[in-house]
Amino acid sequence: MNEKRFSLAEAQREFAKKTNGRVWELLGKTNRTLAEDEEIVLAAQASLYHWTQIGTGVHAQRGQWLLAHVYTVLEQPDLAMQHASRCMELTEAYPTEMKDFDLAYAYEALARAYGLQGNVEKAKETYAMAADAGAAISNAEDKEIFMGDFHAGGWYGIV
Repeated sequence: MNEKRFSLAEAQREFAKKTNGRVWELLGKTNRTLAEDEEIVLAAQASLYHWTQIGTGVHAQRGQWLLAHVYTVLEQPDLAMQHASRCMELTEAYPTEMKDFDLAYAYEALARAYGLQGNVEKAKETYAMAADAGAAISNAEDKEIFMGDFHAGGWYGIV
């Protein structure tokens, strides 16, 4: 039998990518089951865990963003805010590792979490910051991706 061998770091990277991909598969489903909602949380947590074992600050930041996004989609405001706040903390702690779109997404996560919590004032404030940061994204493809995500609903009445 010809089995591929991985170092621990290679295995962590592979698991991080696979679990991240599974999150996006499940987010793409329109009618998830309760079991799939549970799986999406576990997959996002697993992805973050594996990235924190072998990645850098930007990997942790993006993993926290993903968890904030998942909890926002699942309409769990406290958990969405916990992870959106951590995402912003990491964005500020590792500025040299971040791309310009990472800041835009960090503001977007906060805005959605505030909106989900019903904090309209803070939601509108961070929404405007996300819009400004999105407009400042230098790479045209990155900007298009962010703006597509940004303009895709889920603002809980603030827009």
